[in-house]
Amino acid sequence: MKLSRERVHHLAETLVARLEAQGQLDVQGARAAVVGALERAVTDELQVEDRLNAEVRTLLRSYQAEIDAGRVDYQKMFTMIKAKLARERGLIL
Repeated sequence: MKLSRERVHHLAETLVARLEAQGQLDVQGARAAVVGALERAVTDELQVEDRLNAEVRTLLRSYQAEIDAGRVDYQKMFTMIKAKLARERGLIL
């Protein structure tokens, strides 16, 4: 995950505060529950890319010989496979 848990918490706190200040959100009950739900949603979304990256790394292991021999550029292949899988799955990264 690209953001620390503390950063995600701060982001959620800030977003809830701004939405409340703009009158777009009226929290009924515990504010901490809303912030926690938002933190989980953000974390889940960030983990989508982490899981995709892990899957791409697994797929690239089958090309390890070509990568080691210099016939395939690892980073270029990683980017291409990741973009293709994201497009096929309708993911927005």
